[in-house]
Amino acid sequence: MPSFKSLMHLNMLRGAKKRGETKSAPYGMHWGDPKEKAFLGFIRDRWCSNFVGANDVCLEIGPGGGRWTRYLLGSDHVYAVDFHQELLDELKKNYPVPHLETLKNNGSDLPGVPDESVDFLFSFGVFVHLEIETIKAYMPEINRVLKTGGTAVIQYSDKSKRQAARNDGFSQNTPSLMRKIVMDAGFIILAENLTIMPHAGIIQFTKEADGVLAKFQTYSQA
Repeated sequence: MPSFKSLMHLNMLRGAKKRGETKSAPYGMHWGDPKEKAFLGFIRDRWCSNFVGANDVCLEIGPGGGRWTRYLLGSDHVYAVDFHQELLDELKKNYPVPHLETLKNNGSDLPGVPDESVDFLFSFGVFVHLEIETIKAYMPEINRVLKTGGTAVIQYSDKSKRQAARNDGFSQNTPSLMRKIVMDAGFIILAENLTIMPHAGIIQFTKEADGVLAKFQTYSQA
């Protein structure tokens, strides 16, 4: 399984540039465009863009070339965090807007993001590859930057599914383990989807707002 220090994505980006693929579409579209693939469109509408308000502050961990970042740009400010500066440079080239701020991290921190400042945190295609200890290391930082009542949505590896079990690049995670990591970090789980992807799950969680009882729900594509 590649670590966050792996050059896998840098090599893929460089290969895509060499082949001229990034001239017509942002890096990462080879995994599917939410505008074209129905299940990705469902994820965009249910788990991403619907949480973005014009006055909100959003944060994305591992934005790649901006496949999902573009759906956060309707907010007031977007932090995009990655370990590789070259990927952040590619993102900024694709979306040269003043309210997109790129931040290089150490693999599990959110540097430069103020405490209790983020309304919506999103990550897709990243935590599926992260080792469990790295996922755990991210949780205090997410807790630090997320506003009380804010929302986080993370896609993660589900090794109980055959496609993930056969993929050495996916971390040894499952829905039950991910729930435990999230709850042990002091978050409240709001919703999850275990059916839309054949190799992964999605989890939505929050820091409880005063007087608000969070309800746990299970969602399917239907």
